[in-house]
Amino acid sequence: MTDPGADTDSLSEALKAITVSMELIEDELRPHLDTLLQALLEKKEGAAVEICRSGILPSLAQALRTKSPLSCQVTLVVAEMAREATVREPCIQAGLVKELLPYLHSDNQEMLLNTGRAIGRICFDNAQQQEQLVQSSVIPRLLSIMREYPENDPLLNVCLLALCNLADLDSAREALASLDVANVLTFQLKRSPDAERRHVILEILGSLGESETLKLQFAESGVPEALSQMIWTLQGGSDPHDLCSIKIASNLIVSLLLGDESMQKCFGEGSGVVYQDVLLWLQNSNTQLQLSGALAIANFARNDCNCVKMLELGVVPHLLTLLEQHVDEGDVSVQHAGLSALRNLAIPATNKVRMLQDGVTARIKGLLRSDMPPVQFKLLGTLRMMVDGHEEAALLMGRDGVLLSRVKEWCEAKDHAGVRGEASRLLAALIRHSRSPEVVSAVARADGIKHLISMATSEHVIMQNEALMALAIAAATDIESIMEPIREAALLSVLKTMLDDPAGAVEVKFNSLGLICSLANSGAMKEDLDSVNIQDSLSQLTSHSSSKVASQAEALLHTLGDRS
Repeated sequence: MTDPGADTDSLSEALKAITVSMELIEDELRPHLDTLLQALLEKKEGAAVEICRSGILPSLAQALRTKSPLSCQVTLVVAEMAREATVREPCIQAGLVKELLPYLHSDNQEMLLNTGRAIGRICFDNAQQQEQLVQSSVIPRLLSIMREYPENDPLLNVCLLALCNLADLDSAREALASLDVANVLTFQLKRSPDAERRHVILEILGSLGESETLKLQFAESGVPEALSQMIWTLQGGSDPHDLCSIKIASNLIVSLLLGDESMQKCFGEGSGVVYQDVLLWLQNSNTQLQLSGALAIANFARNDCNCVKMLELGVVPHLLTLLEQHVDEGDVSVQHAGLSALRNLAIPATNKVRMLQDGVTARIKGLLRSDMPPVQFKLLGTLRMMVDGHEEAALLMGRDGVLLSRVKEWCEAKDHAGVRGEASRLLAALIRHSRSPEVVSAVARADGIKHLISMATSEHVIMQNEALMALAIAAATDIESIMEPIREAALLSVLKTMLDDPAGAVEVKFNSLGLICSLANSGAMKEDLDSVNIQDSLSQLTSHSSSKVASQAEALLHTLGDRS
């Protein structure tokens, strides 16, 4: 067994000899450096700190500066010493980074390896030093090394880790934007021998992909296709490292689709390799791929032309099947993403008609049994988008007692204000877009009118206006259905308060007047209008700064006067 005391003595003697003079001839100095290296490689406790405190760091920097024959050995000593976090700042102060940088241009692969490790460890988690490395043109040199020695795995690992540490810097991204980093990384991704290498490359791609410039460069250089190919080679197994790679890579593809140009490149008018693979993800048993697939479709559907094309190519049945798989105790994230995709697909008017013809509404109704608030919220938003500007869809849904009953339940959701708001907005949308007495009557039977009245007093102006317009249509088409809830809620007093509020929004006043006009025209609530003295409020509004509010108030005064 080695005597620890002897180790300490030999390290101390070696440090003393080096401290006395770095001018010793190579044969005399080499054994002392070997002693330092042995202590470091054997992970002798406190060795790195002892070396640092001995005062030899400037001497090591000098040896590097003078291109000593021992430079390779010195870089190895520094690399091993810099594993210890506490010695990194002293290494910087001694000028070691500055003296190491020229050795990145060596044609000796061992020297490159030692130098890369030394610089990487010294500058780890040091933003200032990393910024200086970028300014010293380290980025192009790292890529050159990877191109020159594509089969040297230890050296490649050092370069990749260095890029990974620098990739969050804006200056590094700018430097890489002018270099062909995508091809270098995808080449190495395809030949990665293990999950660790894959994950480092994926992390680099993820950081760099936050740059819009690099997003497009990646799309044009085939990065999404390379990622998708990697996913297919790994999927189907149960190895946790492979599953992690699938998750990172599929998330990365989704993030690359956030760029408009890169998204269009991947879509390829519906024939792009990435888009075709995404469709298969929707049908995969891997929940992560299902989630990424739905998110990817939602991203592709940010463009109306893409939406129309995807509907033609039959994406909707895949989404509906996926949603149906998860509705009972399934994955909430997958449902949320799937509904987001459907909602986006329903935005173009032509798609609304097509989706209705394809029976999408009937299948979506099956999701009403979900008891997950995030899913309920997204489902309501999807249904609202499907009826937006589409009378036939609004009529179909607005006459559906089962749907209205469930929506009414969600109007009363105690623990989720978002669900309550979206449910009320859907009721309003059904009336606004159908303009049908049948729908008004059906909503009233489902006890939904009181929720529209509550919505009319919302703190959100958009919701107020939607409710007021829906109530005005209801009053004009089926006054009998809504009179009682209006009286119970003392809505006319509330409307008068809105009209009298000097800080009230113009659109709210205008739509309040529209509702009052509908009520006045029906003749059924004349006494109610008189009892709140609505004429005084109308008289004040005839001089309102908004011409449309003023003219509406004046016309309404005439209407009420004619009926008195």
